[in-house]
Amino acid sequence: MKQRRLSDDRMSALDASLPDTDASGEHGDDSSVPASQGGKYVYCIIRHQTPREFGDIGIGGASRVYTVGHEELAAVVSDTPIVIYDPTRENILAHEFVNETVMREFTVIPMSFGTVFRSEEDVGQLLRSTYEAFTGVLETMKDKIEFGVQIRWDRDRVIESIEQDNDAIHKLKEEITRNAASSTYFARMQLGRLIEGALEESAGRYVTTVHEELKRVSVASRSNKVIGDRMIMNAAFLVNRSAEKSFDDAVKELSRLYERLLVFKYTGPWPPYNFVNIKLKLEKAD
Repeated sequence: MKQRRLSDDRMSALDASLPDTDASGEHGDDSSVPASQGGKYVYCIIRHQTPREFGDIGIGGASRVYTVGHEELAAVVSDTPIVIYDPTRENILAHEFVNETVMREFTVIPMSFGTVFRSEEDVGQLLRSTYEAFTGVLETMKDKIEFGVQIRWDRDRVIESIEQDNDAIHKLKEEITRNAASSTYFARMQLGRLIEGALEESAGRYVTTVHEELKRVSVASRSNKVIGDRMIMNAAFLVNRSAEKSFDDAVKELSRLYERLLVFKYTGPWPPYNFVNIKLKLEKAD
């Protein structure tokens, strides 16, 4: 049931404000430093004290992914020229793949796509200056993973269900059908308004039920913007690793309960993108 996709609408529930550093900025500027000097692309932050290699899986080709550490913290990086990375599908998937690989063993603080520092020294400065903030977030997110749940409905089937179950709508529709030739424009408009109101009420009821059931087996949830007319829910849930099966089972049970009316898209596990927002206040070097 779980699918791999790109995470959308990564909003923040936990905001760690970090002090200024003298790094070049979240995105490299190819006009300020020659590409030959190189930089460090940062994927995420973990708690780890010894050097660690993750293989040649980095963005921009088969680049080596490894850690740059300071005390108990480590940034997962790969070597890169000082450039601004285009958010192409290939680049974003590479960024995501590194984070997914690392999170199999570690709790991660994911960094934004395209985060480039000038040098290993600048990455070390980031870890030193934000040590307390990063360690606090890592402790809060310890052994937690994110899942996405989107729900789309079959509007026609939902309307059929409403017309059968709602007495006022059922009677008005029958009356219009029996008197099709003399049925007034006002009556048809009234039916349309009743159906739209009932659809809105049904959507709210479905979303509330799903949220309440999944909250029982999760730590926190975030509601994101729905996309398109058919989507009625777009949410992220923070789940303890030990509760992953319970969360899986709950989603499957809800999918079976509403299988005629609703389509569930269930994705993950992901790093806690929707529950961590690291705001780097970085100054461009001279």
